[in-house]
Amino acid sequence: MERDITLRIVLEAPPPGVDFGVQKGRGSAFETIQTQRSTGGDLSFEFSVPVKVASAAGAADFGGPIVQGPPGGRFVYIDIGTVAGQRDTPWSRRLKVPLSGITAEQVRRVSVGTRRALEARVPGTGKDGGPSCASVKNFQGWSQAR
Repeated sequence: MERDITLRIVLEAPPPGVDFGVQKGRGSAFETIQTQRSTGGDLSFEFSVPVKVASAAGAADFGGPIVQGPPGGRFVYIDIGTVAGQRDTPWSRRLKVPLSGITAEQVRRVSVGTRRALEARVPGTGKDGGPSCASVKNFQGWSQAR
C-alpha cells in the first residue's frame, strides 16, 4: 500500500551565515527547496514523501523527488552553502539524512491526514566548526514529532 507521510528534519544549531535547504531531484537536474540562512538557531525542514509498506511488519520504502539512494539505503540530502545556491560562502557540502529504521507502524501513525510527522534531529555543526556534512554521525533515528 502506498501513502504519503510528512517528515521533518531539524538541523540543530548550524553555523550562522550559511544557507541550507532540501535537495529535490538528482544528478545535475536538482533544485534546492526551503532554503534558509542560519542565524545559529535550529532550522526546520518539513515535506511529504510517498512510502510503500508491503505488510504491517514490513519495511518502508520511500520514493519521490526528494528521496535519494537505492532501496534499503534511502536518504534525504540537505544542501549546504554553494550547493544550496549561496554565492558568498566558502562552504560547499551536503548532509545525508538516512530514512532507515522507519517502521510500518510509524508510517501508519503519521500518514498524511493525521496531521502528524516523523522528526529527525541532527547536528548542524561538524567537528571542524563548519556545517555538518556527509552521512549524519551517531544518527538517533526518527520519532513521532511532538
